[in-house]
Amino acid sequence: MSKEGQFFIYLLERYAEYKQTSANKILYQWEQLGLTEFIFDMYELYHIERLQNAFDDIDKLMQKAA
Repeated sequence: MSKEGQFFIYLLERYAEYKQTSANKILYQWEQLGLTEFIFDMYELYHIERLQNAFDDIDKLMQKAA
């Protein structure tokens, strides 16, 4: 698995913990909003930031997409 794929899974799992839900539910939401590929592609930015910054960005993306 690529480093991007590994980080995506890590980010997904940590974000689910942050939201106190399951990774499956979060992934479903991202898929429904058309955000999965975009979030995956944000590897270069998200992996060098604090996770909370990525979470804040994802929250904003989800609000805009809803």
